Parts: sequence; structure tokens; C-alpha cells
Amino acid sequence: MADSLEPPLFNGSACQKDDESEDFFSPALESQSFENTTTLLNNYDQPRSDDNLANLMKGGGEEVCLDDDASSVTPQTKLEFCTPEEEAKSPFLEPFYENKISEPSAPAEITPTEPPISAAGKTPDELIEEENSNQFLKIIVKEPQRVGDGMGAYMRYKVVTKTNLPYFKHKNLVVHRRFSDFLGLHDKLMGKHLRLGRMVPPAPEKSVIGMTKIKMNKEESLSSSDFIEKRRAALERYLNRTSGHPVLRMDPDFREFLELESELPRATNTSALSGAGVMRLFSRVGESVSKMTFKMDESDPWFEEKQHHMENLEQQLRKLHNSVEALVHHRKELCNNTNSFAKSAAMLGNCEEHTALSRALSQLAEVEEKVEQVHMKQVNSDFFMLSEMLKDYIALIGTVKDVFHQRVKVYQTWQHAQQMLTKKREQKAKLELAGKSDKIAQAHEEVIEWEAKVERGQEEFENISKMIRKEVEHFENCRIRDFKDTIVKYMESLLNNQQELIKYWEAFLPQAKAIS
Repeated sequence: MADSLEPPLFNGSACQKDDESEDFFSPALESQSFENTTTLLNNYDQPRSDDNLANLMKGGGEEVCLDDDASSVTPQTKLEFCTPEEEAKSPFLEPFYENKISEPSAPAEITPTEPPISAAGKTPDELIEEENSNQFLKIIVKEPQRVGDGMGAYMRYKVVTKTNLPYFKHKNLVVHRRFSDFLGLHDKLMGKHLRLGRMVPPAPEKSVIGMTKIKMNKEESLSSSDFIEKRRAALERYLNRTSGHPVLRMDPDFREFLELESELPRATNTSALSGAGVMRLFSRVGESVSKMTFKMDESDPWFEEKQHHMENLEQQLRKLHNSVEALVHHRKELCNNTNSFAKSAAMLGNCEEHTALSRALSQLAEVEEKVEQVHMKQVNSDFFMLSEMLKDYIALIGTVKDVFHQRVKVYQTWQHAQQMLTKKREQKAKLELAGKSDKIAQAHEEVIEWEAKVERGQEEFENISKMIRKEVEHFENCRIRDFKDTIVKYMESLLNNQQELIKYWEAFLPQAKAIS
């Protein structure tokens, strides 16, 4: 009877997994004392009664806790320095992490439903978040320069990178890149990652009219400087969005773009008027026709729902973008009208004979000039915070549609292989019925070949479907966080501008009351 008894089982914690890291909790049993072991062996030799059974169950091992030792929790990588507050990580930055749990240090009651608490009073999720906050990759594009004269001129930008990620050679990187280098980088990333179902942020489009004005005008005008600043900001957003992707930021081409101090090989296929540009235009037209003519029988309701969601989201974002563009145009007109009013008030104050009234008009002109500056600051907030963000996300939704279309193309390849396999099997069956033994071996090899293609096509379709799910989830999380941060900053700018206006008008009020 003693041989049939089993020691009490220990119920350890279950493994916790996520997409990018695994935490294994492996509790160990504390060794029993010599006295408890002797008692346990004696109980095995005694007859099995209720009292003996109770004594036997009483002699179990000690309980184990999952509390971490303070010295056992270590970050994955010892960082050389931390990021300052003004250089916080990009909203799209999601560094990799690895959580480590040490052996139990003191006995305590096990509570499987509650997350383990470390000696420092932090849960594993809090430790992961703290470690992620210490890794950053911040990219700044600045100091645009025009190189050359005439139609051969081009713009060159200074790209400054600050990071503590271990796979970069240096922590502070400074390189100079021209606009075609950005487009060449985007083409390389698209060629490698789009077919796998990954979303590559779109690069800013070329503007033939804007660059022609810059090339022909030796002295930068107001409109050309606005164009350069908009393009610089767009390039900076593009690099930071790309660096926010956990896979794209490790791509060798992306790292070479940020690290190689010498000039990159000239990207000749990025010109809008080149032969490659015309071929890209025809390719886009062909893909658009393919999207309209081929309708995939969607068996997964998730993809069908997401496609409808993206279409509706794109329509609403376009409407909102048009409204914000109209708002920006309205505020610019308000700035011009405010400037005209300030000049008129100043001229009226100069010709006014009444001293107090003349002084009040002059003060009013100065206030209106300050008000114009506040309105111009608000124009910049409307454009760079709202309008450009909406424009970026309209383009990003286009990227989501591209990966959905890539999935359809993989599905087409799979179905074509399936159809060809059916034909090859039919041909093999006909040859077997006809008794043509000389051709049966070749037909059998073709059947095996197309079976492998069908299996490979099905595997590619399943892999790209899984990847798209992950990418869309990442996109949605980043979109919500990005919209939240942008709206908060925009509201803060509105409040600050209104407070400045109130301060200016309150300071002018005594001057207006002084008129007698």
C-alpha cells in the first residue's frame, strides 16, 4: 500500500508568453528536514488509517513563493546612457525586451491569479515598461542646403541620430542625405518587406513644381522656404515612423542610411520624369485594375471587417483633412487682415491730433502686430500638428491597403498552383488509362512539383495573413496613441495662444480707458 501512495503534487505557475518574449517561472521545492523525512518513511511502514493518513499529508514540503530577489532582476542590456526628457522615444518605438525571474528567496503562499511582485515592489509588466523607456532611437532632419545651380541643383539634409540600441555602431550619428536617398531607402524597404506583409511607412512624394522654383530662384523666397520646411518635417516624420517599427529599424539598408558617413549610391529610379518613374506609373495602373477585376472569396471575417473599416476611416480622414486645410487657409487670411489693420491703426495714430487718442491708436497697432504673430503660431500648429498628421495617416492607410492587396496576390498564386495541380493529375490519370508508360514518370514528377508549389503557396498565404494581423494591430495601437498625443499638444497650443491674446488685450485696456 505504501508503494501506491504518491507525494503531493506542486502546482507551479504557468508560463506566460507573448509575441516577442517569454517569461518562464520555474519554482523549486525546498528540501525537507531530516526529521520530517524520517517521520514520512515511518508513516509509509504503518498501516493506512485516517490518523496516519492525516499525519502523512501533514508532512509535505514547504510552500514556495514567486517573489523576486532585488538583486536578481537585471535589464537585458546594460545601457551606456539614458535618454533625456527632450529626446524621448518616438511614438512608434517599441524596443525588444526580455524579462528574467530569479529563484524564490523566501517561503510564502502562492497566488497563481496575481502577478508576482518583485522585491522593489514592481510587477514584471512594470519592469518591462521601465526597460523599454530606457531604449530610444531619435532622428532629427535639419539644416537643408541647396547644392549646385540651375536645374542640376538639389537639396541636401543633415540627418542626426541619437540612440542607445546595441546594434548601432555609435550612439551619435551625423550624415548628409539628399531627397533621392530617402526615396531609394523606401524602395529598398518596400522590395524586401511588403511581400512578407509588413507595413512600410510611405516616403514624401516628389514635387516637380516646388523643386523647380527652388532650382530657378537663387534667393529663397517665402514660398520656397515654406516648401523646404514642410519637406524637411515630412522627411523627419518618415524616418521616425520607420524607426518605430521593431523590424524595419534593424534592416541593414536602414542602418546604412543612418550610419554611412560617405554618400550613398545614387538612386536613379526615383526621378518623377525618368523611365523608371513612368514604369511605376503603369505598374500602379495595372495593380489598380487588378484590384477592381479580381475579387477574393474572403473566408476570414476579420480581414473583411478590417478592409471596410480602413475604407471608412480613409473617407473620414480625408474629410477632416480638407476641413483642417480650409481652417489653415482661413487663419492665414486672418493674419493678413490683422496685419493690414495694424498698419492702418498706426497711420491713423500718426495723423491724430488728440494726444491720448493718438497714443491709444499706436498702442492698438502694436497689440495687433503681436496678435498677428499669435495667429501665425496657430497657423503653424494647425498645419504641422493636425494637417500633416492627417495627411500621413491617409498615406499609411494606403500602405495598409497595399499589404491587403499583397495578400490577395499570394492567394492568386496559391489558387493558380492548385488549378495546375488538378490539370497535372488529370493528365497523369489519362496517361495511365492509355498505358503510355514512357510519359507516366514525367507526369508523376510534374504532379510532385506542383504539389510542392501548392503546399508552399498555402504556407505563404497563412504566413502573410498572420503577419498582416500583427501589423494592423500594431498600426491601430500606434494610431490611437499618436492621435491622443497630437490632440493633447494641439489643445495645449490653443490654450497658450489664447492666454497670450488675453494678456495683450488686458495690457491695452488701461490705454483705452485713458482716452478722455
